[in-house]
Amino acid sequence: MKALTLEQIKTPLVLEERAGLVAAAGELVVRLKAAALNRRDYWITQGMYPGIEPPVVLGSDGAGVVSQLGSGVDSSWLGREVLINPGLDWGDDQAAQSSQFTILGQPRDGTFAAEVAVPATQVHDKPAHLDWREAAALPLAGVTAFRSLFSQGEVRRGETVLITGIGGGVATMALQFAVAAGANVWVTSSSSEKIDRAVGLGAKGGFDYRDEGWAKACAKSAGAPSTIIDSAGGAGYASLVNLAAAGGRIVNYGATAGPPDKLDLFKVFWKQLRLQGSTMGSPQDFVAMLAFVAQHAIAPVIDATFGLSQGQRAIELMESSPQFGKYVLEIE
Repeated sequence: MKALTLEQIKTPLVLEERAGLVAAAGELVVRLKAAALNRRDYWITQGMYPGIEPPVVLGSDGAGVVSQLGSGVDSSWLGREVLINPGLDWGDDQAAQSSQFTILGQPRDGTFAAEVAVPATQVHDKPAHLDWREAAALPLAGVTAFRSLFSQGEVRRGETVLITGIGGGVATMALQFAVAAGANVWVTSSSSEKIDRAVGLGAKGGFDYRDEGWAKACAKSAGAPSTIIDSAGGAGYASLVNLAAAGGRIVNYGATAGPPDKLDLFKVFWKQLRLQGSTMGSPQDFVAMLAFVAQHAIAPVIDATFGLSQGQRAIELMESSPQFGKYVLEIE
């Protein structure tokens, strides 16, 4: 089979021929139709995750047809169209992942290949309304957005939600989910085009976070958000603390801009804010996310599609994050 492999950190991915996979006990092999990229894949190529052990096939997201079963796996899975939950060994605690938790694509070989082997517990039937590209784009971004919004952010119909950095896969899914849930959603971006596209997906409006007065403009137009979904942190975090409604929640699923320059604890306790972390999602979150997607007929936004041999080009584009939605690899 063909596989796009990271041979060494900070070197281009290599498309190579590998032996076909054999399903171990309790596992199955999925012949992939499509795989999706995440910022995580780019960060791994740059050595930004601990314990990276090349060579490794990157890719956390994928969808395809079950082609092989290991011993102990229900025979009904053979031939079914599935997508993959990339979060492995979450554990029994809904509140947080276990110390054994890992994500498909590092250290375990992932989905940038013709086939992937995963525990049978990690596959779910592909939502019928999604094509292969959309199904591949859903899992990691979908479960991260769902947990951030609902399990951690407790978003309810009619509430005001602010989503920062619109355009990324998780932020775009969060926008779609929050709109479907009946929230009033506002966004931030450095791109007016991305804000316009967010409005097309149901956002009430947006603000350029490079403008010094963006938070005041947000307060005037949107009021104080009950929930803020953020992946950046950094210098802009102080504005989120200022902006959040009393009793509100600020949920972080990333820190791409680094730690906050300062944190005004007086405002945190006086406004009774909840600063909440969120990472991926539990198996329970994943099942609930799939049901929500099916109920509301939500489809991930696909920015661009590449062939497997073009995967390195897609990785390079992710460095500057020009996309709105997801990059997807079609696999033949």
